[in-house]
Amino acid sequence: MSSIKIIVGLGSCGIAAGANKTYNEFENIKKNENLNFILGKTSCIGMCFREPIVEVIDKNVSFLYGNVDANKAVEIVENHIKKGEPVKSLLINETDQSFFEGQVKIALRNCGLIDPENIDEYEAKNGYEAIKHIIKNNISQEEIIQTIIDSGLRGRGGGGFPTGLKWKFVADKKTNNKYVICNADEGDPGAFMDRSLLEGDPHSIIEGMIIAAYAVGATEGVIYCRAEYPLAIKRLNIAINQARQKGYLGNNILSKNNFNFNIHIKEGAGAFVCGEETALIASIEGKRGMPRKRPPFPAESGLWNYPTNINNVETYANIPWIIKNGANEYKKYGTEKSKGTKVFALAGKINRSGLVEVPMGFTIHDIIFKLGGGIPNGKKFKAVQLGGPSGGCIPEYLDNTIVDYESVTATGAIMGSGGMVVMDETTCMVDVARFFLNFTQKESCGKCTFCRIGTKRMLEILEKITEGKGKEGDIEKLEELAYLIKENSLCGLGQTAPNPVLTTIKYFRNEYESHIKEKKCIAKVCKNLITYTINPEKCTGCMVCAIKCPVKAITGQKKQIHFINQELCIKCGDCYSSCKFNAITLS
Repeated sequence: MSSIKIIVGLGSCGIAAGANKTYNEFENIKKNENLNFILGKTSCIGMCFREPIVEVIDKNVSFLYGNVDANKAVEIVENHIKKGEPVKSLLINETDQSFFEGQVKIALRNCGLIDPENIDEYEAKNGYEAIKHIIKNNISQEEIIQTIIDSGLRGRGGGGFPTGLKWKFVADKKTNNKYVICNADEGDPGAFMDRSLLEGDPHSIIEGMIIAAYAVGATEGVIYCRAEYPLAIKRLNIAINQARQKGYLGNNILSKNNFNFNIHIKEGAGAFVCGEETALIASIEGKRGMPRKRPPFPAESGLWNYPTNINNVETYANIPWIIKNGANEYKKYGTEKSKGTKVFALAGKINRSGLVEVPMGFTIHDIIFKLGGGIPNGKKFKAVQLGGPSGGCIPEYLDNTIVDYESVTATGAIMGSGGMVVMDETTCMVDVARFFLNFTQKESCGKCTFCRIGTKRMLEILEKITEGKGKEGDIEKLEELAYLIKENSLCGLGQTAPNPVLTTIKYFRNEYESHIKEKKCIAKVCKNLITYTINPEKCTGCMVCAIKCPVKAITGQKKQIHFINQELCIKCGDCYSSCKFNAITLS
């Protein structure tokens, strides 16, 4: 039994599903029954849909259990640990295991495999070997930068700018003070890529930043992480302290004279606009997070007006692997112009929500159906929002689009940081556009008029359309405003804010026209455009709907057919949700 190890996934998704209780149950059993199995912890392995996940390693054979609550923990101990009989009914089956088929884990290489709070486990997975290799072989700054250029790695934060070129711009600046910043201000609805990386493998980001600092000549680093990620911040702080104790941070790193680099964390206050690099810099400096006009770019004048390199979490996580394995190995994955892999967060109307990492060139269809397991309840796939509020909706008939920067941009969406919100036939695309524009409008810093006022006017039109008050010419007005905002806004937030509206108009114009001309919501989502009626063939006269109706719009005697007074009905849906006989219909 001493050779058996139980590992509990304690990422945010696992904890939300009750993994702490599961871990505590294993711990209590171990203590109370004096069992000598090893109990460890890790983070998310990507299968958020099966959390809490428990891995049992028995004689070097791995058994993966899903949806393990405290009671199932007891069952696993009684049967697997004590008797050596795996609990087959609790094991993650082959169907769900197909979630990993086709994935190539480079950025996520250690997530779910190591204890993120133990630097020894990171080192056992070749952690910090890349920076050791650089120091031991006295590799020059130019060689490192050229390796990153040759790899074809592009920024994974959304823009897709070549990482090596960005480093070169900073390295070429001759000054004693330079900075390296990690943008961990992940704010897209439905996105959790950066959070999972920070929680699952913080040392990979730290090592990537150390290598970047060496390459560009920086002495100080900042991780700008949103305060809403407390577990990520906790593990980052632990990792930074451990790295400092081991000599990976501080002065004369790894005994290299004059190689000094330190990292500290800046907690963001939840402003979406601070994901924009100049607004982020302003926030670090203690100013209001507002973008500034570029040029000069941060590579020339960034934090405290010194040259600054900014990359996001996923970008830095790739760096140690590239240095350790070489540019050519990285270039084996991806397309001609988009090399390597990309991490995506699958959310929305999908069977297997979670985190996947696939080579660039993977199709949207394969991500959703092969990895994500398709749409729940036999519903039809309708669209996917890619790139968050700054992205766009890609319709079902374009699901063979490959995921690379050029192909995604051609659809009107953007790669963004990698959030994928999947939608089915019950999703109203006009309402989706309203939702995302409402988000960006609220998150606008207000600095430029087109973003501040333009998005507000667009939102007002969308709200009227979803309320059944739309009129002819509204679609054209939305398009006109959208292009004006895109062309005249100061930063990326305003420039991309109209994307969800433009793509839904482009691909789902019929839904806009139905809302405006017919006062109908095809998906039956927009409350004011829904009509509730009672099917006389199914109504039993139970009176539940009449009792639940808050405005007494439903009349009828007991055991007789009931009717809804449309003039009184407020479209609350209480009758629909309370009817046990499916007698209420929507039209």
